[in-house]
Amino acid sequence: MTLFRLLLATVLIALASPSWAVQPDEILDDPVLESRARDISAGLRCLVCRNESIDESNAELARDMRLLVRERLVEGDSDTEVMSFIVERYGEYVLLRPTTDGVNIILWVAAPVLFLIAMLSAGLYLRQRGNAPEPTKGGLSADEEKRLKELLKD
Repeated sequence: MTLFRLLLATVLIALASPSWAVQPDEILDDPVLESRARDISAGLRCLVCRNESIDESNAELARDMRLLVRERLVEGDSDTEVMSFIVERYGEYVLLRPTTDGVNIILWVAAPVLFLIAMLSAGLYLRQRGNAPEPTKGGLSADEEKRLKELLKD
């Protein structure tokens, strides 16, 4: 009985694998083109699933994008031309690994810069706090005590 459960679990895990997202009717006859299509698809984000590549996603839009990639490759486009076509059509968000040029450089640099600013600010605050004069231990002056009594009466 346990052997059956182990075999069943193995089969179910294999069936749930993301590699089954690409349907048999999508696979190209040319293994070189199919390999290129898989490499390109692995770098493109599914716009429905967001954190999955279109190669792993079972969404209908991911299927359409996989077919589009294969169609462009069959027409003779290079890998960069296919990527450019997809990015032009769906926007740069479709890239799982965004480019590091242009405006995107701000996104890549912002986090480390903000971290350094936060660390410097915390260091300066702690240094100032350590050098601050100690509060007076004498209590309130006579005028302050008189004013406090007046305020408490109201």
